[in-house]
Amino acid sequence: MSSIQIARLIISFSWLYHGIFPKLVHVAPLEKVITASLGLSDELSFLVTKVAGVAEVVFGLVFFVLYRSKLIVLLNIAALSGLLLFVVFLQPQILIEAFNPVTTNIALIGFSLILLNENRANFTASISTL
Repeated sequence: MSSIQIARLIISFSWLYHGIFPKLVHVAPLEKVITASLGLSDELSFLVTKVAGVAEVVFGLVFFVLYRSKLIVLLNIAALSGLLLFVVFLQPQILIEAFNPVTTNIALIGFSLILLNENRANFTASISTL
């Protein structure tokens, strides 16, 4: 399996998993803490969590299909960076927890950079064969 396919599967799986399990199937306590920091009512926080879960699942599927799109990969990097900054400013104590956004988001951004690099190399190679 190529590095492109490994990066594609890991990034897609991560978005799908984080959308389905800690948000849609069962709202994880840490998700409750994060959305509660927005100052919303319990009902609205629950709704925001569910909408975020659906959005993550949709993005995971879109990423799986369009992983060669520079725009999609850049959106992935922007989203992961934004989510990390969200935690930094609203719940910085989470950054020292096990399996925190620093370790997960930085790794996924690294895989995204691999995709950008490999896709650029493949695009350049396909142009030179014309």
